[in-house]
Amino acid sequence: MDDMLARLRGALIPLEAPPGPRGWNHGDMAELIGAGPRRPAAVLIGIRDDREQNLLLTLRTDTLQQHAGQVAFPGGRVEPTDADVVAAALRESHEEIGLDAGMVTPLGFLETFETISGYSVTPVVARVAADAMLKPDPGEVAEVFEVPFGFFLDPANLRRYTMDFRGHRREMVEFLHAGYRIWGVTAAILLNLLKRMGHPC
Repeated sequence: MDDMLARLRGALIPLEAPPGPRGWNHGDMAELIGAGPRRPAAVLIGIRDDREQNLLLTLRTDTLQQHAGQVAFPGGRVEPTDADVVAAALRESHEEIGLDAGMVTPLGFLETFETISGYSVTPVVARVAADAMLKPDPGEVAEVFEVPFGFFLDPANLRRYTMDFRGHRREMVEFLHAGYRIWGVTAAILLNLLKRMGHPC
């Protein structure tokens, strides 16, 4: 775990210098949805502080208006009452999967990522206590599951493909693990993390 933490810390934007709202993929999103303002959001990339170093992921319910049935990090929009994006990620994680903020140690950020739905998402990378208990909110989360971080480090588990969106050809990535399809925003954020860690992708 120490080696993993060292690699993670070296890849992250420090907590004292959070990234701005403009995403690293702003150019692509400007072509697709325009360059107007984005709504701020935050997600938690939580890694269990145990031997397996499991990454926490959720399967969204089929009834949500956005991203229904998709795999996602816990998180959501930043509310006016949130002190910052870290507070938003911790609040959303507690609401969605019952994760106690006292069990979470934020480590740093990744660059902001802009979404088709008009959000500017700040990923907060954090350690999660090995014994942290999780209880998904059935109104938002159908299931919480965990994937060993080492799975994402294996290049054989990364699949690249192209898709059409509003007349644009988009290069996409996905991971398939134990019947779960990890794609879209979640896969793109993971790929960015792996690149920042110096991993060949």
